[in-house]
Amino acid sequence: MIKIPPYLQKGDTIGLVCPSGFMLVEKVSECIRIINEDWGFTTKVGTTIGQQYHYFSGTDEERIEDFQHMLDDENVKAILCARGGYGLSRIIDKIDFTNFKKNPKWVIGFSDVTILHSHIYRNYSISTLHAPMANAFNEDGFKNEFVRSLLHALEGKKIKYQCKKHEFNKKGEGIGELVGGNLALLAHLVGTESDIKTKGRILFIEDVGEYLYNVDRMMYQLKRSGKLDKLAGLIVGGFTEMKDTERPFGQTVHEIIRDAVAEYDYPVCFDFPVSHGKENYALKIGVGYKLKVGNNKATLEE
Repeated sequence: MIKIPPYLQKGDTIGLVCPSGFMLVEKVSECIRIINEDWGFTTKVGTTIGQQYHYFSGTDEERIEDFQHMLDDENVKAILCARGGYGLSRIIDKIDFTNFKKNPKWVIGFSDVTILHSHIYRNYSISTLHAPMANAFNEDGFKNEFVRSLLHALEGKKIKYQCKKHEFNKKGEGIGELVGGNLALLAHLVGTESDIKTKGRILFIEDVGEYLYNVDRMMYQLKRSGKLDKLAGLIVGGFTEMKDTERPFGQTVHEIIRDAVAEYDYPVCFDFPVSHGKENYALKIGVGYKLKVGNNKATLEE
């Protein structure tokens, strides 16, 4: 049974941290302003915002300490990871979730934050939010429906998203708990303590900047580990900035994914607005959703 953290009330505190890659303070300032002034919450800025240690937002120890502090602070009702990148797999096993289990709070982000989503869902059955991060607020991004969907999710509003038809869609309906995130991270987690169960669930995947052969390899990693064969449905989000080798792989990213799941009879939705780009709706990990893929559109609703 999935546990849903309390939804936020006006005046509640959102903690901001960088548990992975480095991010400049000025890239986070607009996000902080909107949360405080427009959304009616307050913010607590972690020590890793603007801090740098080579590629990372601090040493492993500093990033653990900052995230741990936000987890244990009872006044912090949600934790927004300011950016992804890489780094959480180095520290995930050293984070203590004891207090978090007793007092769940929303953990928010995507990309490398997929590790937190998967780890928390598998080990503690607590819902988290795969959603836009700090950079999405910049250049008036806070006005778009995708960043606004994060606010709506935090307030507890039920959602219904839809997207246009795609030639590779497989029609049908599926109901199940929603799991997933960044494809590279999902493949990376197979066989670890953060690996997720997918049987009877709706899986969503997205990625950025990968070579096409890497996508093929990662899809077969999921397939060979049994992650794709008994799904309630599959949602294929944005696969942006894909790259090819000097000798072309010979398929588009959509063709690669289509062929990997061709033998299964569950509904498949392509080009769903969850991605590393602007189109990135907030999705509650572990919550029950209904996926309906029809002739003219696909819908996902709680």
